[in-house]
This record gives sequence, C-alpha cells and structure tokens, in this order.
Amino acid sequence: MLTYPQAVNLTRSRLVRSLGIAAATTALAASVVLGGASTAQAAPTVYKNCTAVQKVYSGGIAKKSVTKNKVTSKGKTTYRALKGTVKKDDALYNANKKMDADADGIACEKS
Repeated sequence: MLTYPQAVNLTRSRLVRSLGIAAATTALAASVVLGGASTAQAAPTVYKNCTAVQKVYSGGIAKKSVTKNKVTSKGKTTYRALKGTVKKDDALYNANKKMDADADGIACEKS
C-alpha cells in the first residue's frame, strides 16, 4: 500500500509522462504537415497569350539553356541578343511552350 506522498508522486510522474508523449506527438504531427506544405512547389503559371506574358516578362519566357534569339527571315537564320526582361525557367517555359511559334526555346520573345 502506498502512502499519500508516494501516491501523489506516482500520479505526477504518470501525468508528466503522458503530457510529454502528447506534446511530442503533436510536434511530430505539426512538423509533418508543415514540412509537406513548405516543400511543395506551386505549379508554373500558364498564360493566356503573349500579351499576358509580356506584361510580366517583357522579353518572354526562355529555357535556361537559351542565350540568343533565333530569327529566321527570308530563309536565312540569324541570332540576336535577348531583348527585355527574359525569364529563364524550364518549368515555366514548358507550361507556355505553345506560344513559342518558331521553336527556338523562347516563348513570346521580342525580336
């Protein structure tokens, strides 16, 4: 049989242990939820047309590897420097690839 002080100490230790486990479980659950949300990346923006793209990126959207604008005129191909603010982002380019009329890796470029 336990004395009163022993019973109180035993009850306190069980309570502290239970609270500690509950707090650890809550912290773990929060880190899983928050960790998942912070590592998720937003989908790239799909623009309606080149006018909408050029309001944000005046020079268009390019693949990261593109350094020059390919221009074909009268059967002759030349390369020019990129003009305006060109966003180099492969995922964004791929989402808006349909607006790359000359298939040079730059959507909605200024020539």
